[in-house]
Amino acid sequence: MNTNNNLNRFKDSMRRLLYSILLIIILMAISPFGVFSSGVKTSGEGFSPEFEKAIAIIKKYEGLHRNRGNLIGYGHQVIAGDGYKRGTNLTEKQADALLRKDLSDLCKRYRSFGKDSLILSALAYNCGTGMVAKSSVYKKLKNGNRDVKTAYLSYNRIRGKVNSQLKRRRLEEFDALFIP
Repeated sequence: MNTNNNLNRFKDSMRRLLYSILLIIILMAISPFGVFSSGVKTSGEGFSPEFEKAIAIIKKYEGLHRNRGNLIGYGHQVIAGDGYKRGTNLTEKQADALLRKDLSDLCKRYRSFGKDSLILSALAYNCGTGMVAKSSVYKKLKNGNRDVKTAYLSYNRIRGKVNSQLKRRRLEEFDALFIP
């Protein structure tokens, strides 16, 4: 009788262990930066150093938007159904969380580009996914051509004129986020 109880306890503990391992594998597989994704991976304590660099660059150039209409936080574009209202003033903590969520979502979108997903995501965060889909950067990377520096740096114009701040931003993004 005692042997059967020990055997049942052993089976239960093994079953729980197996379920735990299975759950971890599933969570890692569906994570936007998980071990099995082809995008940027997270470290044990959060996001990867490359992701953190992207966050820092975006914060530096976007700044915290206050009463800017459709732009809230660190450049989040308010759209219908996203749960935010025009002109909402977010705290730094809320804005940081929203930026991380937005950039993570973009990285998921470009996951198939592997190590180039983050640089495409940074460009899309600033220019929009529609602009990126039409871009020469996207087309080159999709065709396997990683010689995109000139094309990436060319996204530095506002209303047709070169903007010095965008020029600096693109150069900083490329140098920090493009992984050769």
